[in-house]
Amino acid sequence: MTKAKSAPVPHRAQGPGAVRGPLLGAAGLACLLLVLEAVPRLGLVDDAYLAPTSRIAVALAGEAGDGEFWTAVGDTLTAWIVGLAIAVAAGIVVGVVLATVPYLREATSSTVEFLRPIPSVALIPLAMLLYGTGLRSTLLLVVYASFWQILMQVMYGVQDVDPVAEETARGYGLGRWARIRHVVWPSALPYVMTGVRLAAAVALVLTITAELIIGSPGLGTRIAVAQNSGAVPDMYALVLVTGLLGVTINVGARMLERRALRWHQSVRGEVAL
Repeated sequence: MTKAKSAPVPHRAQGPGAVRGPLLGAAGLACLLLVLEAVPRLGLVDDAYLAPTSRIAVALAGEAGDGEFWTAVGDTLTAWIVGLAIAVAAGIVVGVVLATVPYLREATSSTVEFLRPIPSVALIPLAMLLYGTGLRSTLLLVVYASFWQILMQVMYGVQDVDPVAEETARGYGLGRWARIRHVVWPSALPYVMTGVRLAAAVALVLTITAELIIGSPGLGTRIAVAQNSGAVPDMYALVLVTGLLGVTINVGARMLERRALRWHQSVRGEVAL
């Protein structure tokens, strides 16, 4: 008898398109930097309001050599990660409970729909009254904004569980928590990871916003100081840093999502080409 051949291992395609995408992205970024350099140099915009790219690069190098800059980066990342962690933990627990207990879901639906659209920035006066300009004020805004991203995705995921799988687990005598662990959680995990990715971006936006307006320690406060002192290149350099943080967080969230869902069809389909 001939030995059966094993199925080939799926791999990511390495065609021209796999290289063209990053190259086009780099080319687009280079064009943007050239435009930002040319516009103030040509006098189209006063360089007191828009610094050329070269001056921003010099200011960025100066910031990188300043210890207070790295302290501000650390303060921003601390507020971001702590607020996001609290929001993720609370959103998952509350979302699972509300979605699995029909009476609670019906009793809280109107409250959720009332509170969810309230902008977090509207809570800035309350945060300052309660906690002043400290870290807790920033955390209040970050947690409030991120919590709803997690909560809604968790509830959608739990409600999307296959009824046949639920009844099968019930037929095998699995209790409520066993069903949540072995049936509900795997089905809801793709929704949860989507919520985490969205919440990570929202948390960074609210962290910077709180620092700008409230004055809590971090990059936002440093941007406000640079603006008020007329250090335009430094201001744009710090704004660029916040953008780089956002890109890094988004890439990290997508990598975490792919790792957590490597068994899921949506992720396996990305490499099975």
